[in-house]
Amino acid sequence: MSPRRITVLGECVADAFTRPSTAANELALRVLPGGGPANTAAALARLGTPTRFLARLSGDVFGRLFRAHLEASGVDLSQAVAAAEPSTLAVAELDDTGQAAFSFHARDTADWQWTPDELADVDLSGTACVHTGSLALVREPGAAVVEEFLAAAAPGATISVDPNVRPLLVRPEVYRGRLAHWCALADILRLSEDDLALLLPGAPPEQACDLWHAAGVRLVVITLGADGALASLDGERVRVPGVAAQVVDTVGAGDSFTAGLLHHLGARGLLGGRLTGLRPDEVAAACRFGAQVAALTCSVAGPHPPWDDRSARPLTAHGARAEKILADDVENPRSAPSPG
Repeated sequence: MSPRRITVLGECVADAFTRPSTAANELALRVLPGGGPANTAAALARLGTPTRFLARLSGDVFGRLFRAHLEASGVDLSQAVAAAEPSTLAVAELDDTGQAAFSFHARDTADWQWTPDELADVDLSGTACVHTGSLALVREPGAAVVEEFLAAAAPGATISVDPNVRPLLVRPEVYRGRLAHWCALADILRLSEDDLALLLPGAPPEQACDLWHAAGVRLVVITLGADGALASLDGERVRVPGVAAQVVDTVGAGDSFTAGLLHHLGARGLLGGRLTGLRPDEVAAACRFGAQVAALTCSVAGPHPPWDDRSARPLTAHGARAEKILADDVENPRSAPSPG
């Protein structure tokens, strides 16, 4: 079954990774295209899902990098906005485990300036799912416009939200204040254990799931790093173990998990409404696939998701070997291979 299109809305961020310089008093930066929604869109397209990305793309050097990266991944940018404002920049420092800490340069940048007119003519016919999240849902003036777009899309498409809390840029209480509204709009809420700790400090994952179900969302998936994921469908829980990987860094892992989850559901015709008839075993299979995609993303540097096994395209543009997602991985999970 050919999956119907998924439309992703949100930001692109230039991820600048620090590295030692050979010159004294200098810091070298390696810039990669990133941003949670952009990463998810690229991963979906590489997995074989027809994917459209609604973004405000600057004409600066970073905006041109985003456009080239997304188009090379197979993402449809036909309704992306050509923005006059500059791109958003995030400077990342990696710790010894590959976890990244970001500092953002995002004031008055292109990603947050959505107007109602820019989204008014988006045709959602043929779209099974609309996915958004991260800073696009909390940065004004565009956040309210994005929420209105989700409300308009909800009658005909599955709505997926990933809060992706960034406390150094937006205070967690801003996310908390809007989360119940997002749950009322959304069918799927995917977040990390770090997001959970910021949104509901001290709350067990099961309690959080019940709270968000009560607010309206049917499927909650909380990723737990190496421990896998907990999914709750209308209160019925499933746990999926983590997938072994030789971790280079974890940048983009959650975004890739989300893409794997949505791709798997969409490829089986399970997206396109309020998830009516979805079974816990189908959720578990989708989460297993998402964990595989996330593990492969962690096995290379930066937010570079893998290509589906039907593609001969390379995984990255900087020399890492192509990794393949095998069709039977969902039923027979295997350890993620390390980069060669």
